[in-house]
Amino acid sequence: MTTATPTTTRRLPLVGVLRLGRPSDIWFKPAFSVVAAVAPPNLTLLALGRLDLAMYTMAGSLCALYGHNRPYPARARTLARVILGMVGGLALALVAASLTTNAVVLVTVGALMAAVQKVLCDATRVGPPGNVVLTFISSASLFAPQTLGQVPGHVGLALAAGAWAWLVGMAPGLLRPHGPERRATAHALNATAAYADTRGTAEGHDRTRAAAAAAVQAAWQSLLATGTRTDRTRRALEHLVVRAEVALAAPADTDPRLLRGWARDLRGTGRVPRVAGADDELLGVDAERALPQRPLWRRLGPLTPLAARTALGCALAGYASLALGVGRPYWALVTAASLYQANVTLTWSRGVQRVVGNLLGVLVFAAVVPLAHLHPAALVLCCLAFNFGAEALIGRNYWLGSVCVTPMALLITEFARTQDAGQLVTERVVDTLVGALVGFAVAVVVTNRRAGDRIEHALTAVERAREQAARLLAEPQPVPRALEAARRTLSAALAELRATADAASGEWWQRALPQERVVQAEQCGHRTLAATVRRQGAHSWDGARTTEDVRP
Repeated sequence: MTTATPTTTRRLPLVGVLRLGRPSDIWFKPAFSVVAAVAPPNLTLLALGRLDLAMYTMAGSLCALYGHNRPYPARARTLARVILGMVGGLALALVAASLTTNAVVLVTVGALMAAVQKVLCDATRVGPPGNVVLTFISSASLFAPQTLGQVPGHVGLALAAGAWAWLVGMAPGLLRPHGPERRATAHALNATAAYADTRGTAEGHDRTRAAAAAAVQAAWQSLLATGTRTDRTRRALEHLVVRAEVALAAPADTDPRLLRGWARDLRGTGRVPRVAGADDELLGVDAERALPQRPLWRRLGPLTPLAARTALGCALAGYASLALGVGRPYWALVTAASLYQANVTLTWSRGVQRVVGNLLGVLVFAAVVPLAHLHPAALVLCCLAFNFGAEALIGRNYWLGSVCVTPMALLITEFARTQDAGQLVTERVVDTLVGALVGFAVAVVVTNRRAGDRIEHALTAVERAREQAARLLAEPQPVPRALEAARRTLSAALAELRATADAASGEWWQRALPQERVVQAEQCGHRTLAATVRRQGAHSWDGARTTEDVRP
């Protein structure tokens, strides 16, 4: 006799889904960047009397939204890839639009493109705003009247605007070349200081420890993304992240005030504090830099369920919109594409936020559209204002940013010709509700059975890393380089385990998660980390700070 593997379901949250959070430390950077990227092309088209071409320049200009948390060497590569992906998707959409006007075929093409864009953005960890902007542009372009002869010129406009967006995104590096790394390091120091305040005993310290571990990993990823160390500033930042990592492993031996002091010193363009420490501490960093990156195709594998959800959900949402006679089915398609997150619970939360934000947004559009209709210049200025507002507010909660994104998207449709505002509002409301309902239903039906497998892999990685560190600790005199590399490997594995467990815990209709094993692995792993810190004598750093500083 056999028994079925138990499955679990999760309650869908309502409380807190719309709660406003603190704004991002750099909320103004994407907000000003997108205005600087959008304004010159649109104002040029306005002067030429060709605002009907603004949709194509917007495709390139909106690439300025990406990469603001990345160091500038990595940002240059990321922006270039986003621009190429944006222009490539636009070109494919325009060719499809020029070859057929069959709405079912176009929705199918849009759904497949949305799935590809989703998995590529997730696999490469491109960061916010993720695939949504790419899908919005390519899906809208599918329904733009087009001929094959017009495609090269329209793609060229997008490419030119994208080149300008690249320059806008890279310009701040002239004034603060290490700004992203400094912010990531400061966040890691503050997060570990908050954990050190608990001394591992206060209520909620597990959540604080997980947040600190994630911040430390993010700081390392930021520094590793810069490539080979070439200056003293970057090496000094790495020493500070090592201190945050040590504090995470041994909070009882940590002075939180010192961590916060270092974090304050990293603000602005002042000097980077140089802490006492041996270069042996960074041998693990050098070892990590030497490791080959996982090929893209291996990172795509675990995202197959997400790709299936996106393709099916977007297609069915578009088909449902067509069946209701809505003239812009791509709005329903984009709504569905915007919902899909790491698990069903997060997808539900994003759906609620999207619906609330869009419904409020159409009210804002109805109030603003009379002003926008006064003159084409007023239309351009309104779009710029909503561009700024969306990026300034979306960090506090997705629904708040959507209140600005929705009227902006509706106003973009007015660039080609003035349209009936009542019809636009009605169609947008219908498509929002259809896209959200159909998209979420598909997320529930298309389950992610691989979530449990990923936890098993993460648990195995933690156990192996812990065993390796324990073997080194058992040696009378372990090699410092090997011990430091083992500690860093274990720390990274623990952070990955927590992220994987959090993602899987919100998935529906899967076998019960091994919660006890996860908790035990985390506890044993952190005890081993603390042992390595004591073995290295790293607890003696807490009073050490030299007067030597490093200029930015």
